[in-house]
This record gives sequence, C-alpha cells and structure tokens, in this order.
Amino acid sequence: MASTVTLTRFRLTLLIVALVTGGLFAGLLVASGAIDSHAHAAPLPAGEKYQCPMHPQVVQDGPGTCPICGMKLVKMAAKKPDAPKPLFYRSPMDARQTSPTPMKDSMGMDYVPVFENPAASEVDGLAAVELDATRQQLIGLKTAPVTRGVVAGELRTAARVGVDETRVRKVNVKVSGFVEKIYADFVGKPVKKGQPLFSLYSPDILAAENEYLLAQRSGGGVLLDAAKKKLELWGLPAAELARLDTEKTANSVVTFTSHVAGVVTKKEIVEGSRVELGAMPYEVVDLSTVWVLADVYETELRFIAPGMTAALRLDAFPGRTWQGKVLFIDPMLDAQSRTAKVRLAFSNANGELKPEMFGDVTLAREGKETLRLPTDAIVQSGTQSVVFVARGEGRFEPRVIVTGERGRDFTEVISGLSEGEHVITRANFLIDSESRLRASLARIAGTDASQAGGNEAHR
Repeated sequence: MASTVTLTRFRLTLLIVALVTGGLFAGLLVASGAIDSHAHAAPLPAGEKYQCPMHPQVVQDGPGTCPICGMKLVKMAAKKPDAPKPLFYRSPMDARQTSPTPMKDSMGMDYVPVFENPAASEVDGLAAVELDATRQQLIGLKTAPVTRGVVAGELRTAARVGVDETRVRKVNVKVSGFVEKIYADFVGKPVKKGQPLFSLYSPDILAAENEYLLAQRSGGGVLLDAAKKKLELWGLPAAELARLDTEKTANSVVTFTSHVAGVVTKKEIVEGSRVELGAMPYEVVDLSTVWVLADVYETELRFIAPGMTAALRLDAFPGRTWQGKVLFIDPMLDAQSRTAKVRLAFSNANGELKPEMFGDVTLAREGKETLRLPTDAIVQSGTQSVVFVARGEGRFEPRVIVTGERGRDFTEVISGLSEGEHVITRANFLIDSESRLRASLARIAGTDASQAGGNEAHR
C-alpha cells in the first residue's frame, strides 16, 4: 500500500513539472513568434482586435481563448490618435513673445499653444471651421442643399411717381388784354374739359368781332371767311363764335376754357392784371394716367423690355399693389449712380397716385431651370462670392463659386458647387468671421514658427 501511494505521488509530481515546463516553452514560442501566426507573423488588418488580459502579447482578429492560459480574449479599445504637438507657445497678451516650451508671462498667464494649421483652404484669407453640435445650436446654424429648380426672374428697385409728360397742357393767349374774372382761382383745383378758366377784355378781339359782323352784313364771301379765321386763330371758343352768329353783337369780354380735364398746376394771373401776347397764364395736367420712374442698374438693364408687366407698392398705402407696364427705357446712363431711368405707366382713375410719391417697383421676368442655392448662403467677399460647404463631422469649408441669375429666394450656380452638397444659410456671417480669424492666426503662426528657434536662442 505504501509503495502504491509513493508511486501515485511520483506520477503527480511529474505531471505538474510537465505542465509547468510546457507552459514556459509555449510562452517562449509565442514571444518569439513561432506560434500564433495571427499575432505577429503578419500586420493585423484594420478592425476589431481581441487580447488576452493576462498575456498582452496574445492578440488576434476575432473572439477566442488564450493559448497559454485558456482565458477568454477581450476586445481592445480603439487607439486614439496622438494629440497634435504644438509648434510653439505664444503670449496671450503679445503675439510677438513666443517660447518653444510652456511658460507664463509677466502677469502669470499661461502661454497659448500654436499648432500647425489643420484648417487650410483654397480660399485666400479664409480657413475651414470646425464646430460641434452644441456650438452649432447656440449660434443657430442651419444648412440647405444645392438643388436644381427654377430661379424666379424678378427685379425690385426704388421708384417715384411722376407726371405723364404727354398729358400736360398749357393755356396760352394769342392776343393782349386785361383779366376781368378768374374761375380757376388756385393751383391744384381740378377742372373739366370745357370748364371756364378766366375772362379777358381785349380791344383787339372786340374789333375783330365787329369786322366779322360787318362782313356778314356785307354779304359774306372772302371777307367773312377771313374775319372768322382770325377769331379762330386767336383762340376764341366755338361757343363765342356761335353766339356771334346768333346774337349779331360783339362782346368786349371773352371767356377762355380748358381744353383738357385735369388739375391746375400753374396759375400766373390775377384779376385786373394785363396779359400780353404769348402769355401762358395756366398749366393743366391730366392725372388719370401717371408715370412711375424707376432706377435700374446697368447690370440689370438686359432683363428689362418695353411691355413688361410691373407691380407698384407705395409707402403711403401699405399692402396695396398697382399693376402697370414698361413704356420706355432711357438710352442714357447716369454717370454718378450707374443707373438708367425706366418709365412705367399706371392707371390713376381715382387720383390715389400723386406725383412725387415714393415706393418700389417689382418687375417679373421668365425664370429658368438651373442649379441653384439659397441666396442667403452667399457671402460677398470683395469681388468673390463665397459659401461655406458642410463636409461632415462639424467641419465647414469655404469655397468660391460663380453665380448667375439672382431671384428673390434662389441664385443660379454656374460653377463651384454640385447638386446635393449642403451649404450654410444661417449664421454664415459668424462662420465667415471665425474663418477669417483662424486664417489670420495661421498666417501669424507660419511667420512666428520660423522665428521661434531664434527667439529661444536669445532667452
């Protein structure tokens, strides 16, 4: 029995020694790369990796157990990229003071690290901007896609109501005399066609009427026709000539009437005043139709043509709209404002449109199907049109584009963008400011980086 126990103990001791020796040998093989070819025989492919918690040198692509200790392998955490190393450090109060190592300035403030520019862009003076979702929400940033659609043809410009120059009439006097009575006695008074304006006493008209009556009594003929023609040329109303034929008596006072319906805009006589030959005592303007004068820039004149419809809105009548059309485009350009006058005609039957009122005119033209983006997305940078394109993961890249027709809400894209790309439409001016700041700091960093070593040598 004792020999049996001794033999059993001997065998157990040999088994333990064999296991320990085998484990050490397997560990040496693993460490040297003789086994577990998936661990170090070839570069591990990108993806998830699994590792033994007791033997870190054991790594494989999928789940399993450790060949040394038999423990279950655990998934390795993804390796984080190394933090960028600063080029140098700069004083927050004076950008000219730099150091290759962290330090504090005379006020105890830490120097700010300056990194190599990671936000370079192809737009001079602008840099890419990175914002997390929280900051985007705080500034109200919004984006919109570049799409294909109709760019509405619409042009809006300032305008002023004016008088229709073809409806201005002046009352002239072809014979001298004295004003006996005035009927249109103030400027602005509305008058109808044929309504009396003033009465004139004229010895010349009295003599001409007597000649006319004498020619009638003499049997007419050439003398009668000549006398009648003289009275007509002097502007005697037809009613006065009819009275002569009926009453057969000359009248020393003749009443002159308006030839058009309108408003008295000039009055240069008073009762008792003398009127000379060729005087123009009244001006009457017909305001049933008015002109609207709009200023159009030279770059937009190609869109305007006579006959185009237009809508007029006046500051005096909020919410009201009048419809008219283009009559004439001035062939001459104003050298100072670089605009040309465009005349439009509007009906004014009720007299609401008064000369010298201000408003704006909207001219509609035919739109076209094209690549477009929201007009609000464009930031004018000197002579360039710049947009900020969303590149994903909070990164926004400045880009110069070429634009074409511009509507009220959308602008045509000729080049620089593709359909489906997203651009910033709100808070883009804040992004533009941040982009310029980063580009400026990057330029300073590029200049100071070359001087950092020299500054350190003098410290």
